[in-house]
Amino acid sequence: MKIKNYILVFAALLLTCSVFAQQGKQKKADTLFNKFSFVKATEVYKELIANNYNKDYATRKLADCYALLRDPKNASKYYKKVVEQDNVPVEYYYSYAQSLRGIENYKESEKWLQRFKDSGGVVNKNDFSKAPNYSTNVFNAKQQYFLNKFNFNSEFSDFGAFEHDGKVYFTSSRDEGVSIKRLYGWNEQPFLDVYVAKLDSEEVVDHTYKLQGDVNSVFHDGPVTITKDGKYMYFSRNNFKNNVEKKDNKGLTNMKIYRATFRDSIWTDIEDLPINSDDFSTQHAALNSDDSKLYFASDRPGGLGGSDIYVVSISPDGVLGEPKNLGDVVNTQNAEGFPFINTEGTLFFSSDGHVGIGLLDVFATIKDENDNIVDVINLGKPVNSSKDDFSFTMSANGTSGYFASNRSGGKGDDDIYAYNRIPPLEVEGVVSDAINGNPITNATIKLYNSKGNEIAYLETDDKGFYEINIDRDEDYKVTGSHDKYIEDYRTFTSKNIKTELKTITANLLLNPVEDVVKLAELNTIYFDFDKYNIREDAALELDKIADLMQNQYPDMVIRIESHTDSRGSLSYNDKLSIDRANSTYEYLISKGIAPERITAHEGFGERRLTNGCDGSDDCEEEAHQLNRRTQFIVIKME
Repeated sequence: MKIKNYILVFAALLLTCSVFAQQGKQKKADTLFNKFSFVKATEVYKELIANNYNKDYATRKLADCYALLRDPKNASKYYKKVVEQDNVPVEYYYSYAQSLRGIENYKESEKWLQRFKDSGGVVNKNDFSKAPNYSTNVFNAKQQYFLNKFNFNSEFSDFGAFEHDGKVYFTSSRDEGVSIKRLYGWNEQPFLDVYVAKLDSEEVVDHTYKLQGDVNSVFHDGPVTITKDGKYMYFSRNNFKNNVEKKDNKGLTNMKIYRATFRDSIWTDIEDLPINSDDFSTQHAALNSDDSKLYFASDRPGGLGGSDIYVVSISPDGVLGEPKNLGDVVNTQNAEGFPFINTEGTLFFSSDGHVGIGLLDVFATIKDENDNIVDVINLGKPVNSSKDDFSFTMSANGTSGYFASNRSGGKGDDDIYAYNRIPPLEVEGVVSDAINGNPITNATIKLYNSKGNEIAYLETDDKGFYEINIDRDEDYKVTGSHDKYIEDYRTFTSKNIKTELKTITANLLLNPVEDVVKLAELNTIYFDFDKYNIREDAALELDKIADLMQNQYPDMVIRIESHTDSRGSLSYNDKLSIDRANSTYEYLISKGIAPERITAHEGFGERRLTNGCDGSDDCEEEAHQLNRRTQFIVIKME
């Protein structure tokens, strides 16, 4: 007997570990997706699907990954499964239609495009006129970015916002606090300097917020990037030495990237890097996640045209290697600049050579399984506009950051805009003992969608806590159960909630089971086809329940849930189940049960069938009968 108990305990531990592992995998997959690491994300989403964990959600994300990787064969394979899901967002009809075009299944593509239109979707007239760019179309199927206020803009030019160690560094021509102003002849504004402010500051940033040390000069300085350890800063600056500008053979002063060292609380020891030249510009420094590579923009000879994006290796002792042009997937005959590398190695940059919305647009790169850049995608509105959009940066978690734009409606010339991407939404809660408030470990949590389909299953941790990733714009029900407790549930919705909301809380209280034998007497009652009157056999069961509540458990509180079989329309069955719930409720009230002891009497139509009789196959009458029922849930029993 002891061996058997040990086996059961061990099996329960394995199940709990497995469930928590799936939760962690989903978070990992979503983080990879948000960081544009789509190849890695596909593998994790496949594991979630194989383990049947939040399968609908993982399938949608997997299909999106393949579309973003320009793989229409796999994208259409998974989008086909997605569009068969209940309450799938309508933009997936559009994505499926696009992927079908990619495999030249035009007839089926038109069918799903029409389905998208009929569902209220709006199609841009040029979207289907050429071979589709899956990456851009899918990425922009719904708004990804939402703009936030940036506190430090001025009436002049502000750009290049970069976060480091709780501060934001940015470049600005706002220098109005000096008695002698040096104006840049190009736009008659003061020269650019680097400023720094605390992220949560509400103060007006004036000349006193200039970066301390030797980075700022009498000419243009910025933007900047800083190594992860905070020891070195790479920044752009006009080519000058000993306060004298150096010009090329055309009489122009080019830009260079310099390196500063943080010493004695200031930035000093400025180094002119070997990648620079008096004869061309080198600017817009960006570092990869381990500071081993420096990305920059340059119009040096040998490029594809305009300015190109380059990369150069940095050895541990700070020595730079030979610059390498990133090639024609990234660079065009026009101008590319302002590179930024996120933590997963995705390159973001601005270009007026790739097809965009306006002048300079922000783009992101897509990599294949061999880490080769295979495509670029336009980040779409509202990051991009009809004007210049540039100096895009992203936080480590991929859900917030900054960019600059000279679009209308700003405060000055160029303005900095903060953004957040739609964060993954979670439902979380604590399952507690209703009597003493203690957390219940290993309580079973099940999540249901609006159709009553179970979409996630897990167990609470040692603190009674659970969390599940969910979709927005959906209705849900979450249940908590344990063999020593009476089940509890909560219904909630993710519709019409603010985009910045990341968590919905649904705590559950479970009452201890006091007498399993007696509670088992709350039997399900059944109804005739298309009827809601109480049958004789049902009346006998209801009389037992009334007696139990009046004489044995005078403090018991219950909930009534009624259902139908699948025959008839959905709306008709919803009404019929409500009628059944009402007749059950009225019968118990007629037997002397106080109304306040029945917390709810609800109808769920055909949404919670107990078997497979959903109309897809013929079922015997006995099987349909099992679905025409009213059940009783004990809410409280003291």
